[in-house]
Amino acid sequence: MDGRPRYQGVADVVRSSILSGEFDPGSRLPSRTRLARAHGVSEQVSRHALRLLVSEGLVEARPGSGYYVRSVPQIHRFSRTDRASGSGVDPLRHEDMGTGTEAACGLVARRLDVRDGVRVFRTRCLGTADGVPVALHTAWEPAALTQGTLRTPADADPGSGVLQRLAAAGVTIDRVVEEVGVRPLRDPESSLLKLAPGLPVLVVERTHYQGRRPVETSDLVGSTDHCRLIYRLGLARSPRQETR
Repeated sequence: MDGRPRYQGVADVVRSSILSGEFDPGSRLPSRTRLARAHGVSEQVSRHALRLLVSEGLVEARPGSGYYVRSVPQIHRFSRTDRASGSGVDPLRHEDMGTGTEAACGLVARRLDVRDGVRVFRTRCLGTADGVPVALHTAWEPAALTQGTLRTPADADPGSGVLQRLAAAGVTIDRVVEEVGVRPLRDPESSLLKLAPGLPVLVVERTHYQGRRPVETSDLVGSTDHCRLIYRLGLARSPRQETR
């Protein structure tokens, strides 16, 4: 015995079988009872072993059905250096969920540097692939910027970016800041993405500025299994390289 908990030994055997290809992606694993009998342990031990493999991302639990080897996810890549700056859910299929107004509060108010209660436009767009929700884009901007004009988010032409729309309203964006992180999935994001609340998700917080003033902020939320961010960064040439 190596002194480790017995469930880790059971998990090692199952993990090795998965990685060697003995179990194909999507196939059902032996039940807790069968694993317990095969390894001479209690069902509680086999349950802990399977939960460990779930936490590692190799296995998924399906309530009422059992444990299955996770299928290889389809990866979707989001370019973060597009000229439109804020391409939402491109390159996924767009499902426009509309624009409405709400009172800014909490994090949104702080990101836009406005008081709680200030009216903002909120626009949501769902990105899907083969009919499956993959990413959710939500954007907020102070309603006072464009209210009463034909340049509100609700009036945006399909395919136009926030830079062009706000520029037409006399608001020139000259800086973009992004912060990328992982956080638990919230409601109503979970129902829109059809994922369990609390699941870790990738989040890109992007804010557009006119000088020092934030004029629009957005969240791109997507599954960490399916979403990747692509950054293409130009490198400045040294004076020696330029003279060659």
